[in-house]
Amino acid sequence: MSGIKSYKELLIWQKGIKIVVLVYKLTQNFPKEEIYALTSQIKRASVSIPSNIAEGFGRQTDKSFNHFLNISRGSLNELETQLILAKELEFNLDEKILTEIMLLIEEESKMIHSFSKKLKE
Repeated sequence: MSGIKSYKELLIWQKGIKIVVLVYKLTQNFPKEEIYALTSQIKRASVSIPSNIAEGFGRQTDKSFNHFLNISRGSLNELETQLILAKELEFNLDEKILTEIMLLIEEESKMIHSFSKKLKE
């Protein structure tokens, strides 16, 4: 990670932020009775992605950073599962935003995996 001074320079963090913004847009029209249930879980899972990347970066050891990258990947899987549930439950979803989020989840997972492998080298 030589040369990187801030987690904000990491593309995996930047993509994580983009996912959060899109998730918040997507959930605006979810059923009100879900605000403290699935909607809340979806938002928390999305926020966890860039948050764990930032926290891992701050730990300043590759082993610790890898641990937090693994948590971020777990949050990606959690988010994807919850979005599938929202679709199956026929929540009011903007299909364009949902498709974009799902593509970003796939890209982000691959990027985090590659980054994690580099840290282990």
